[in-house]
Amino acid sequence: MKFFKIDLGIAILIAMILGVLLGVIFGPEVSIIAPVGKIFIKLLSMLVVPLVFFSIIMGAQALGKSKNAGAIGTLTFTYFGVTSFIAVFFGILLPVLFEPGKGLDLSILADGMMDASLAEKGEVAGFWDTVLGAIPSNPFKSLMEGSVLQIILFSLFFGVGIGKLSEEKRNIVSQFIEGVNDVLTWMIIKVMWLAPFGVLSLMADAVGTFGYDVLFNIGNLFILYMVALLIVTFPVFGGLVHLLSNVSGRKFIKEMITPQIFAVSSASSLATLPLNYEACDNMKVKRSVSSFVLPLGATVNMAGNAVFNPMVAIFFAQMYGMELGFGDYIAIAITSVLGAVGTAGVPGPTLLSVAVLMAVGIPVEALPLIFGVDRIFDMFRTAVNITGDASCAVIMEKIEEF
Repeated sequence: MKFFKIDLGIAILIAMILGVLLGVIFGPEVSIIAPVGKIFIKLLSMLVVPLVFFSIIMGAQALGKSKNAGAIGTLTFTYFGVTSFIAVFFGILLPVLFEPGKGLDLSILADGMMDASLAEKGEVAGFWDTVLGAIPSNPFKSLMEGSVLQIILFSLFFGVGIGKLSEEKRNIVSQFIEGVNDVLTWMIIKVMWLAPFGVLSLMADAVGTFGYDVLFNIGNLFILYMVALLIVTFPVFGGLVHLLSNVSGRKFIKEMITPQIFAVSSASSLATLPLNYEACDNMKVKRSVSSFVLPLGATVNMAGNAVFNPMVAIFFAQMYGMELGFGDYIAIAITSVLGAVGTAGVPGPTLLSVAVLMAVGIPVEALPLIFGVDRIFDMFRTAVNITGDASCAVIMEKIEEF
């Protein structure tokens, strides 16, 4: 995406730097421009529900057709799901243990930022309350109220159902869903044009109000995030390949260095596909396996995102002084894993991050604080995403032999 002839990520980074400078220079008086950022957040919140709904339906259609691919298809989806939940586990565990969001009190702003109904919607008392609360009694009501977990469950179920239709009927419904999703994607692209202005105003307001502490906390989050990604990349993916395939963990990591470097520079799983194919070829993975697993993984397997979103949610909860319960963590995990399947093709992680925050009633207004450095986050999580895709292909190759 471009912002006038500048890459949008660079434009947002420039806006963040300018916002910091304005906050330092003018202090609390800079809050006069804060409404610009609030308009940007409102527009994102307006689109999150319909976009998550339709995009997850699109992603779930592949689940409905997975039987056509037999055991490899079923096991591939199982592998993606299990490793995503493992990634979410570390995305929750590390910020809970090290509390990167502590030390900056934003709780004084929470009342003005969070609608009472949203807070009430996010209060989940326990595991079974979360399970029961995720099942909509009326999906249309869930859409109107923005009950994210209920929307995800219904749209996932609906998408699988579309995949079970006859080809003629499936094509008709799919074309409609894809058309609506394309319109919503166009809308979010236009809204993202406002991102530099929104980031500038909100970053200036945050720094002007809270000083350098806010930047220090974001640095803590990034360090912890990198630790989580290293754990998921090497012990988890490398270990699973070593245990479940014919390839050693050391060879797997060695072959993945080039695709990972390219993924970091491009921040695109799809752009990295050719190099990922080559790495899998070097590890003796048949093209019949890699051509199924890798493109599918580039679309629905987002282990790096599964680390990022729970970390951001817990980070902001700590910054606002909010106490999260067991049910809240379950809601964060489910929303992060299932939401990544449907929003993988959407520019940036913004909409899914909003959905995860909304699922447990965390104010979304502070989210632009990390927009300026999101390109850096995105580069490294893309490297983890493509590593997860390749690990699945290598393991499926051994299973295919049987």
